[in-house]
Amino acid sequence: MDIQLTEEQELLRSSIQRFLREQYDFDERRKIVASDEGWSRRHWKSFSELGLCAAPFKESSGGLGGGSIATMIVMQEFGRNLVIEPYFETVVLAGGLIEDVGSAEQREALLPNIMEGDAIWAVAWAEGRSRYDFNNVTTTARREGDNFVLSGTKAAVVGAPWADKLIVSARTSGEARDRFGVSLFVVDRHSANLHLQGFKTVDGRRAAELTLMNVEVPASQLLGLEGWGVTALEACRDRAIGALCAEAVGAMSVLNSATLEHSKTRKQFGVALGTFQVLQHRMVDMFIALEEALSLTQHLNLSLAAQEPNGSKLASGAKSKVGYAARFVAEQAVQLHGGMGMSDELNVGHYFKRISSINVQFGDPTYHLMRYAQQS
Repeated sequence: MDIQLTEEQELLRSSIQRFLREQYDFDERRKIVASDEGWSRRHWKSFSELGLCAAPFKESSGGLGGGSIATMIVMQEFGRNLVIEPYFETVVLAGGLIEDVGSAEQREALLPNIMEGDAIWAVAWAEGRSRYDFNNVTTTARREGDNFVLSGTKAAVVGAPWADKLIVSARTSGEARDRFGVSLFVVDRHSANLHLQGFKTVDGRRAAELTLMNVEVPASQLLGLEGWGVTALEACRDRAIGALCAEAVGAMSVLNSATLEHSKTRKQFGVALGTFQVLQHRMVDMFIALEEALSLTQHLNLSLAAQEPNGSKLASGAKSKVGYAARFVAEQAVQLHGGMGMSDELNVGHYFKRISSINVQFGDPTYHLMRYAQQS
């Protein structure tokens, strides 16, 4: 599959490519990751000025109406350049949830700040033993007058140290693992009795373990219907997978190009690596893996844009297939570059780490292979 982009979509892609080429090369990215904050507020504001933060949202919400295809375009280019800023966490996850299940008042109050680049968000749904199950929630939220009081812990919340706001899942009724009874809340990251233990992830991002000890949240900050948080998160997961697959495809394309160029210039036994037939076959396999991943990613995002009923099954199929393909390409790229493939100075190892992180977000390839089989 090779979809034909509209003139507006091509313009979006070319504007991102131009900006990243001129202002976000690999050396600039390394400086950003090594900085105290670990991300660039200046570049984030530039993303907003380019319209990237508003691109996926509906026109009725004040966005540009690009939907899943716009997200795919942005994330693929971000994958090519290993963009570290929390676009996925803020726009795709949090923004998507707010637009999807938020009240009219919440959308009006919260979405403009996201689209204008004035707010950073993170979504806290995972817990220590929850694995990838949205309903395995031990964090509780009890009603006290006009407030909910949240208590519990959340694990590996990517982007939390940078965030102004959090969307936190907590159980308002039912027993642990019950599908019904999980609710979503908008929580100020600087709320009293909310503690963060920040850390750096393997791919250079920042994440945190959250501890909530009787954190009071106004009832007006309940996002969506009480008890229906799992349904909202499942829809969010499908969109998230579409975005992550696009980012993985972008990273794979750079690894393929870098490996091909390396094979032409690196010599062994007096001849270029690319002259060895066994390595030529391996690079052909890498090319095929990329093309298959690209086709699946485009198919998934087209299905999400059309709101087709089999979107969830297709998302699991794509996450599994793209995950295995991306890992294969990353491993081959590192091996064919030799020891330098994992050095900090060369970008290949950084792409490998990012692909490894993508593969465990919202379910690893094996998890989604089993989920796909269960839906067949």
